[in-house]
Amino acid sequence: MIHIAKYEFNSKEQFDAKLDALHTEDADGNKIPNVKFDKAELRHIVLASAVVDEDGVEVSPEVISEGWHVDMIWHDIEDHPYGWKSYNVDLTSEGSHGFAGVSYLTHKF
Repeated sequence: MIHIAKYEFNSKEQFDAKLDALHTEDADGNKIPNVKFDKAELRHIVLASAVVDEDGVEVSPEVISEGWHVDMIWHDIEDHPYGWKSYNVDLTSEGSHGFAGVSYLTHKF
């Protein structure tokens, strides 16, 4: 079974630390995941498009998120990994990104 989750972290560094915590290292220093997952780092996303009037003059600028957005597919787990749930963003739509036609709304935690 798969679950899809959308997360907003405070920074890329915070996400990288959470991602690293999902791994152990073998004797050669290679990272081995403790859970099966796929990820898509969306980075800073557009929250609102710029508004331009009929003369092409910008009325309001584009609004970009401050947080670091990541979409994850989790395989064979029933809840968010430890420490991830508090960064979960629960959408009522599919959002701006999808995994090869797999519905977020059908598969979200």
